[in-house]
Amino acid sequence: MTTPAAKAERPPPPKLIDLARWLWIGSAVLGSAAFLLELTSGDMILTELRKRDPNLGQSELDGAMSAAIMVSLLACVVLVLVHAKIANKMAAGRNWARIVLTVIGAGGIIFGLMRLVVVVSGLAGAFEQTVDPVNLAFSLVTMAMDGAVLVLMFLPSVAGHFRGAPVGQRTTTPSS
Repeated sequence: MTTPAAKAERPPPPKLIDLARWLWIGSAVLGSAAFLLELTSGDMILTELRKRDPNLGQSELDGAMSAAIMVSLLACVVLVLVHAKIANKMAAGRNWARIVLTVIGAGGIIFGLMRLVVVVSGLAGAFEQTVDPVNLAFSLVTMAMDGAVLVLMFLPSVAGHFRGAPVGQRTTTPSS
């Protein structure tokens, strides 16, 4: 078990890992902002509510819209906090956090590329789906940020940051 003194002696993360942490947190914030922007700027929720129950009055629609935005805002805040926690663990040298961020980042890049292909190929228009250019720009920026994080986390110059302490330097707890 590590003692508080051992935790305090841990060196700060390499500058590239610190940059990766902040890029990851920034990407999560930017992605959440893009989602909230898309949610509040379009009639997506109102259209869906009107389809489900055409007899809803305007005040009921407004209430449902407000509730949906508040729940989405809360979900975005929680998501950003979880991403920040994992990014901070990665910066602290936890390899599991680096792997989790890799899976999330690679998934985000793959889905972003698929979305881009759908828009560029015209499939979105064929299914009467519109994609806001501003939201698409947000997606491109977050994909670039995620890609940069993936590269930074696996550079050979920072690999030692994720290795455990050599066996001779590990602290052990006495057996009971």
